Amino acid sequence: MPFKPGDKNINRNGRPKGSSNRSSEMMKVNLARAINMGLDFLKEDYQEIRKKDPAKALHLLTKLMEYSLPKMKSVDVQMEADVKSTINEIKVEILNGKESNNKQ
Repeated sequence: MPFKPGDKNINRNGRPKGSSNRSSEMMKVNLARAINMGLDFLKEDYQEIRKKDPAKALHLLTKLMEYSLPKMKSVDVQMEADVKSTINEIKVEILNGKESNNKQ
C-alpha cells in the first residue's frame, strides 16, 4: 500500500510510527533466549570465578548490581536562613583533674 498524502502515523517504510521491523523483533527475541540460558548457569559460573579470582568476582557482582538496584544520585542542598540571635555571654570553666573528680 503506497503512501498517500493525508495518511497519519505512517513513515516511508509503511509501518506505523514507533513500531519495529521484523528483524529487530527477532533479534530481541534471540537475545532474550540467550540471556535466559546464561542465567541458568550464572550462579555456578560466579562461584567458579570467585574461587579463582575473588577480586574479579566482586567486580562482576558490582557490575550486575547496576541492573538490579537503582543508582543513587548525589543531591546538593543549599539553604539560606536569617539568624538574628546574638551571643550574650560565653562562660568557660577549666577544672584540673582533682576538682573534676570531686564534682562528680
